[in-house]
Amino acid sequence: MANAPANAPGLRARNAGARRASALAALARRLAAAALPRTCLLCGLSCGTMSQSPICRICDAAYWNEPRLRCEVCALPLAGLRRRGGGIARFRCAACNGTPPPFDATLALADYRPPLNRLALGLKFRARLAVAHEFGARLARLAGDHACGAAPPDVLAPMPLAHARLVGRGYNQAWEIARPLARALGVAADAALMRRVADTAPQSRLDRDARRRNVATAFRVTRPVSGLHVGLVDDVMTSGATLEAAARALKAAGARYVTNFVALRTPQD
Repeated sequence: MANAPANAPGLRARNAGARRASALAALARRLAAAALPRTCLLCGLSCGTMSQSPICRICDAAYWNEPRLRCEVCALPLAGLRRRGGGIARFRCAACNGTPPPFDATLALADYRPPLNRLALGLKFRARLAVAHEFGARLARLAGDHACGAAPPDVLAPMPLAHARLVGRGYNQAWEIARPLARALGVAADAALMRRVADTAPQSRLDRDARRRNVATAFRVTRPVSGLHVGLVDDVMTSGATLEAAARALKAAGARYVTNFVALRTPQD
């Protein structure tokens, strides 16, 4: 029988110590979770049975079940309901039929309304980054169900922030959504594909026509995109003017197809 290595007792002791440290760390995490129960970001109630989602099961069932049809191009709600278990039917609103925008499709999880708007506001202004992971995971599932007639994107690009706004906030909420979305879809993500070259006025202060003029030349494509399907990622789509400007820049650079992935869509009513 071969002799045991001279340092075997020390190795066993180190391994035992590592196992004890791991067990203690796991215990500490369980105790911390028990002492500081998680709260739902929608209802604000503590729920010890919450999964990794920042939303409790009751709110999940109440607010995320989107029953309505949406325009496949701009994601505005249409009259009618989705078919159960039959995927998402392809319909276009009158505006997109009459004057198609430069992007080709839009996926949106739900309307930007209370209480779901709290999620977007918490992500944007309170650094609740867990919301971004929730949005990304749900958008990936929606993309898997969506019959938009296009292959998955070749690359995902977050809508860029103006430099001063990025410095002040410390992060781009669209990029925080794009990263988990890209991982779930198994596609590339490029934080620098789109560059904001004009520091425009906040869109929320402007009417629809002024929004379009405000961002008409605000974006530049920094990488070759000829022949590619590009996915643009953002937290909220309001009038669509910002995404239109970005899509127009991508199409001018040769992009074949542009799909918007937005968490919430402001209804036009």
